[in-house]
Amino acid sequence: MLFQILSLLLEVVAGVVGGACLLRLYMQHQRIPMSARSGNPLGRFVFALTDWLVLPLRRLLPALGRWDTASLAGVFLIELAQFSLLWAFTSFGASYVSVLILAAFGVVRLAISGLTGLVIVYAILSWLQSSNVLTDVIDRLVAPPLTPIRRLVPLVGGIDLSPLVLLVLLQVAAIVLGSLQASALMY
Repeated sequence: MLFQILSLLLEVVAGVVGGACLLRLYMQHQRIPMSARSGNPLGRFVFALTDWLVLPLRRLLPALGRWDTASLAGVFLIELAQFSLLWAFTSFGASYVSVLILAAFGVVRLAISGLTGLVIVYAILSWLQSSNVLTDVIDRLVAPPLTPIRRLVPLVGGIDLSPLVLLVLLQVAAIVLGSLQASALMY
């Protein structure tokens, strides 16, 4: 029972902070203004959660074009810390290499979960027809993966089904990822 509680707490903290690191990486890649003066509340939230980790890493890791490697390293370190703590409690002879594998798969799983959440929020906000900074930011974040799907899937009765198709594809990706992770851990 204690292990389950610890596991849940670590997963929540790693999910929130690691997800914020991934969101920071993606928002910077999409060139979405995140400063306080831009009026982007999501950007301020992401900075508040990740500055303590990403800013020191930036001294060591330069950006690669539009990709912020410090944010990517930050999410990997968060996942690595989560699985290292769990490994320390239940090592049962397992190699630490499995922790590194779990952390790498954890980053990808977090990216899939994060994009899934963004698509769901995007769909809900599209029904509300609200116009504010947060809606515009989420629209810009979800537009790149939706654009190729919109080219293939026509409107049905005036309804855009591309978010639903993307959600199904993300779920398929999560299933494939789980299978790949199981195979990688079998080594």
